[in-house]
Amino acid sequence: MCLMAVPRRGHPADRAPEPWPEVASEDPLAEVARELVLRLRLAMGTRSVRTVAQAAGVSHVTLLRVLNGQVWPDLATITRLEIALDTDLHSSRAVRDARSSRTD
Repeated sequence: MCLMAVPRRGHPADRAPEPWPEVASEDPLAEVARELVLRLRLAMGTRSVRTVAQAAGVSHVTLLRVLNGQVWPDLATITRLEIALDTDLHSSRAVRDARSSRTD
């Protein structure tokens, strides 16, 4: 059995300009993560991190790390947050549209 090393991809905030997440990234993966965080912040409104995390069934530390661009949120975390906040957080449509408009 041959094991291949997985290349390190860094954190979303590491692949985007500062300040995270205010400035758009040229990196399509970081841009999807950045847009997710912007949607998440908007959906949270005035609710605290702990309140949202508890409602979603995720650790408040995990939620803070997502908001700070320190982790790539997994599908389970995104889904739990979407259900708790009753909103769609993930979409790569805008990034795909932007990339295709640059190549046209």
